[in-house]
Amino acid sequence: MEKVALLRCEEYDADVIEKKLREGFELLGGDAYLRKLIPEGSRVFLKPNMLAVEEAESTVVTNHKVFEAVIRIVKEYSDDITFGDSPGFGDPRKAAERSGLMKVAENYGVKFDDFSETVHVMLEDSLLCKSWTVAKGPYEADVLITLPKLKTHAMAFFTGAIKNQFGCIPGTMKATWHTRMPEANNFCKMLLDLNTVVKTRFAILDGIIAMEGNGPKSGNPKKMDTIIMGDSMSAVDSVAVRLIGYDNPLDIPALKDAYESNWGAVLPEDIEVLGEELESMKCRDFELCRTGGEFYWINPAVTRFLTNMIAPNPSLIKDKCIGCGRCGEVCPEKPRVIRMTESGGKKYPVWDMSECIRCFCCQELCPVGAIETKYTRLSKLLRMNKR
Repeated sequence: MEKVALLRCEEYDADVIEKKLREGFELLGGDAYLRKLIPEGSRVFLKPNMLAVEEAESTVVTNHKVFEAVIRIVKEYSDDITFGDSPGFGDPRKAAERSGLMKVAENYGVKFDDFSETVHVMLEDSLLCKSWTVAKGPYEADVLITLPKLKTHAMAFFTGAIKNQFGCIPGTMKATWHTRMPEANNFCKMLLDLNTVVKTRFAILDGIIAMEGNGPKSGNPKKMDTIIMGDSMSAVDSVAVRLIGYDNPLDIPALKDAYESNWGAVLPEDIEVLGEELESMKCRDFELCRTGGEFYWINPAVTRFLTNMIAPNPSLIKDKCIGCGRCGEVCPEKPRVIRMTESGGKKYPVWDMSECIRCFCCQELCPVGAIETKYTRLSKLLRMNKR
């Protein structure tokens, strides 16, 4: 049975968070557990969520106070610590500086990796993908600790411990994976394989203030007062999704794939929650981006047909659109399914939905949150958006 520490933390204060994290590690086994997690002489890589170039208090990125508290603890076990990520759009260094992560790192002597160096590796015992090009830093580290942010996600429903490692694929290479894996089931199998490739060892999920609604970039802050810790990525995510309203963790594509492939613990009976009672920490009014019950696990050809019928589509909020064209720039499909058209003296994007793969890169990376997911009339009739 996997163990997950569920902690209540009500503020972004490094001292308070450090105390909570130490309580979490005590629940998991204390100093002996940490020494096993981070053996002497280990090169440790910290992987925060730096989806985009965002301000320090933004709910889009891992909070710098959580990052600082983690570093304080890890430094007691290793003097060789590096951090980094590859944003979906924008310069990694600028993202690290704007978010406040770089200043914290410099204060504690933690190195920065912009993921410009890559390695090509093979994963023979894979669920789906054997050949990989990933960032060299996290791959060659002895211990990869992921620091995800608790957020909704238009394609994957939820982004947490498993999804955060997608940042280990540098820059524009991410678009290639969206094109290769347009169906959610294969995309999420790919994420599981990716975690195996980089050997993710531990997760500390920042849910003190989460993101609900139009995540992972344009949703709304939601105070959850939550930190979740564990060495099983699927178990951490299973606890997280149950907190925000998914009664069945198998409603999440990545967790369904993890369960069916025996990749990791997913069901409540296979996970021991330490610390706070899960029921007492649940948010009863969390606004989900997508709900369970969609046909992502069916044969891919059938899935594509059903997707066009019932899956949500990217939808423009015209009043917010600034006509920058980034949605077209980040679209992974070629020829691109988004074209800019002029109306009333302004430029707006128009989607060719017959070619759209519903990866929602456009929604995810819109700089002003002008794109949302919208369900079709048929899906509403079928109550696919019942939450």
